[in-house]
Amino acid sequence: MIIALRIAILASESMSGGNNVVFEHAGNLVDRGYKVTMVVDGEVDKKKLSWHRRGSELEWISLELAKQHTYDIAIATFWRTCYKIISIPASRYLYFNQSVESRFFPDEDTLNRSFSELTYCLGFYIVTEASWIKTYIKEHYNQDAFFVPNGVNKEIFKLDGPCYASRNHGNLRVLVEGPLNIPFKNVQRTIDLCRQAGVDEVWLLTSTVATHVDGVDQLFSRVPIAETPPIYRSCDAIVKLSFIEGMFGPPLEMFHCGGTAVVYNVTGHEEYIRNGHNALVAEMGDESAVLQHLRRLREDPELLATLKAHALETARDWIDWNSSTDRFEFALQEIVEKFPLNACTVITKTRLVNTLASHASTTTQVNLEASFFKLSFRKFFILTGRFLVRKIKKRFGIY
Repeated sequence: MIIALRIAILASESMSGGNNVVFEHAGNLVDRGYKVTMVVDGEVDKKKLSWHRRGSELEWISLELAKQHTYDIAIATFWRTCYKIISIPASRYLYFNQSVESRFFPDEDTLNRSFSELTYCLGFYIVTEASWIKTYIKEHYNQDAFFVPNGVNKEIFKLDGPCYASRNHGNLRVLVEGPLNIPFKNVQRTIDLCRQAGVDEVWLLTSTVATHVDGVDQLFSRVPIAETPPIYRSCDAIVKLSFIEGMFGPPLEMFHCGGTAVVYNVTGHEEYIRNGHNALVAEMGDESAVLQHLRRLREDPELLATLKAHALETARDWIDWNSSTDRFEFALQEIVEKFPLNACTVITKTRLVNTLASHASTTTQVNLEASFFKLSFRKFFILTGRFLVRKIKKRFGIY
């Protein structure tokens, strides 16, 4: 029997691929009779939600207001929300993990790297969108995560439909996609490489507010998702050279609109990209290979046509958002019906880690990552427990 759960999702209104996934699942769960409340840390600003078709339809409340309600499941959506979500009363806590987020920080940022990694030690049930993340969590933390591959909105991402400009036979028009202010998205360098390769036209689709970007022939800034398919359909290929991804969606959306892709062998590409079959893949950081791939696409129309045809076959076999939410719903029902309550565990462990974070000295920060990664879970929580006991004793003058 399907239980219509009360669900709180701690997220943000900002335009991003990760939030797109969250909003799609949330909207579909509402359609199926679930009581879904979107929670934001701060004041709710629905004006920020115009970029997504489901965003403004959802119920949004502040974290302060959410504290006054009780939910069956509270869902964290990126690592920082794991440490705030325990203020939302719930029977069970779940982490919808879309990337190994410790990789977002440079090696010297030991504190953020450590505490983002520790989210896997807090007792959350975990759902992830990529098989490589599921494997990572199992290998490093011996925890089984539910695997829910992302869907695609096939009503809008499709071969037929309007374009901003017709494709010119013999000219290569590529689309670069991503925010300009996140180094691991590598957007500006991607534009530069496209120019070096002699690409005829370079278009940019970005969530960053921008009116001009060097090297770009056509700029699309902060375009609502429902309005992006004509951009995809106007281009031959997407060039997305991210250094870090969970399971990136834009190349797959391009496949649905009749194009192919040039990418690095970034984590997540293996979910649907096959080098030489539906796209071209370069080893991470191998810019010479990227240049070679782009020149091949420009000089070999037959190769370009073959990749596009196979990409379209891949798209036709891919699931839509309803099918993806089927799996997400299955995970929620399994957790409620067969898994024990984890609220006490998550709250206790998260408070321990929060206390450590608030008292971390410079010396602690320097050595934190290496120390944490060497500890077993049991040893870690024994040590953090002793840490709190010492703090309590000191406060009350007990030695």
